[in-house]
Amino acid sequence: MEELLERVSAWPEKDQEELAVFIADVEARQLGGDREYELTADDLAALDRSLADVEAGRFAPDGAIEALFNRYFK
Repeated sequence: MEELLERVSAWPEKDQEELAVFIADVEARQLGGDREYELTADDLAALDRSLADVEAGRFAPDGAIEALFNRYFK
């Protein structure tokens, strides 16, 4: 484990931050709770795009949604 953590220090900062979030989630689970998820700038931008699509009436056709569910959930 220590060797792995030493290698992590050479990773790009974004990857180190992603690992830190994952570790914090695991630690919270070990302590019997859930950690509140913090939205990233990318998450917020995606939500803004989704809201704009809804406001403009842009929705996926029912057939596309059904195909997606069939592909990943059956």
